[in-house]
Amino acid sequence: MTRRARVGLAEELRRLDGAPYGRYRSLVGAWRMPGFTLEVVRGQADPFAPPARVAVHVSAEHAGFPGELWNTPVRRRALAGYLARQAARVARRSAVQVDCGGQEVLDRSSCRIGDGRAAEDEPGAVTVRTGVELPGRGRRIDGPAAADALCRLLPEMVERALVYEALDAVEVRHFVDTVEDADALRRSLQPRGLVAFVADGAVLPRRSGVDDRPLTGPGVVPFAAPDAFRVTVDLPHAGRVTGMGVPEGITLIVGGGFHGKSTLLRALEAGVRDHVPGDGRELVVARADTVTIRAEDGRRVERADVHAFVGHLPSGAGTDDFSTDNASGSTSQAASLVEAVEAGARTLLIDEDTAATNLMIRDARMQALVAKDREPLTPFVDLVRSLHRDRGVSTILVMGGSGDYIDVADQVLMMDAYRPYDVTARARELARIPTGRQAEADVFPAVTHRRPDPSSVDSMVRGRPRIRARGTDGLAFGEEYVDLRAVEQVVDPGYVTGIGFAMELLVRRGHLDGRRTLAEALDLLDRDLAGGAEQLLAVYDDDCAVPRRFEVAAALNRLRSLRMNR
Repeated sequence: MTRRARVGLAEELRRLDGAPYGRYRSLVGAWRMPGFTLEVVRGQADPFAPPARVAVHVSAEHAGFPGELWNTPVRRRALAGYLARQAARVARRSAVQVDCGGQEVLDRSSCRIGDGRAAEDEPGAVTVRTGVELPGRGRRIDGPAAADALCRLLPEMVERALVYEALDAVEVRHFVDTVEDADALRRSLQPRGLVAFVADGAVLPRRSGVDDRPLTGPGVVPFAAPDAFRVTVDLPHAGRVTGMGVPEGITLIVGGGFHGKSTLLRALEAGVRDHVPGDGRELVVARADTVTIRAEDGRRVERADVHAFVGHLPSGAGTDDFSTDNASGSTSQAASLVEAVEAGARTLLIDEDTAATNLMIRDARMQALVAKDREPLTPFVDLVRSLHRDRGVSTILVMGGSGDYIDVADQVLMMDAYRPYDVTARARELARIPTGRQAEADVFPAVTHRRPDPSSVDSMVRGRPRIRARGTDGLAFGEEYVDLRAVEQVVDPGYVTGIGFAMELLVRRGHLDGRRTLAEALDLLDRDLAGGAEQLLAVYDDDCAVPRRFEVAAALNRLRSLRMNR
């Protein structure tokens, strides 16, 4: 806090009672309150405008959290996630809005624990950022109601949610320890040659497609690792944990319909992030560089090298520098895959249910019917081994409809009544039976790196930045709308806002300069965002979460104004 805090907020609000609504903006600044400082960051121009932005700063002494709860970046993120949830619980059904997210524990702008890196950043202090809908009578200020929100409810939130003595100490520590265990487990994967881990006893199915909480009831089958895949890991707090370790390479998940194949893949997809206690997936993790790939009819593609998958087009157009405003299912999936690898993905997740069939398989009968010189597509089955062997990229693939992937899989897992079984040996026996199919390729080429033109990434509308989440479906960015419906690892609107802010940060800080490759710019962004969600607030003070580089790259690649240099 650089500005001197004022006193007498309640008196000021009573004085403003009945004044024009726009006078609320005179409250901007810091106000001294009992036990904390209230900062009005942005006023509310009229009753129909976005809520005012308010930050609550609680000193380390008043908050009173023991140092072992916030002495590392992971534990600070976990504690902030817990406190945001407590603050949201206290403020529920009021004018105060606290973004606490869902089942994931992300680095959010809504709550931060001081780390002392900046001169005015007190270690162990707590900051909560909220939206407050300031009350009015028509277009006049309702002073008493505003005083109730700012001078009663916010102090109540501080004392009930942000002070250690008011909380359940065992619950706080368990939350923080759970997140630290998941992070430690994820970091242990690469040294062990694994790409993912699913703990015994994990609950993978969710309640519904719109409710990410764990399914409950007598029909839920806890996960149990097959013996051949069982791995034991020692964690800082949970101790010795057993579960299924998924090795690097090509992993095929097979089984009948409705037996849990896609449910397992969705759990691995979510495993790039930590989860709250009780989620069921607390110890289901995947490497941080894991990306889901799917088909996406109609998306834009800008100068992507897809010639590994698409050889020759009937029009004669080249595919090593391919652009389109309306990609087909196969070309969209090919582009998404090479874009993910360009951004640094080292594990890919693909489900046959959302993939382009003609890019995944081409069996012997179709090879005989349609000669290769009449078919521009090379199926993924012929490239997946080289992708791992030559480029170090593993693939986990759900495939229940084609046996051709048995020939290239390193391990095969079968889901039967929601239980996993190792069927690798049986699959290798079947692989000795000739199918008559001929491989059409065996080399996945080196990545072609592109250089974004910063002038094509423009958030401005009539001189002001316009960056707004549209739920989880898309992002309004300047004059453009970025469709994110097929970017599977987007989790909530705050995450979408974070993607937009990160895109703007890439431009503002000169990381996109027309000379750097996209991967190089993302490296610089990662370095910036290691400082937390505070970095994103340099764009605009609003609820947001720190995004991964892969979703930022996906949004950039879907920005229809984007121009790439090679």
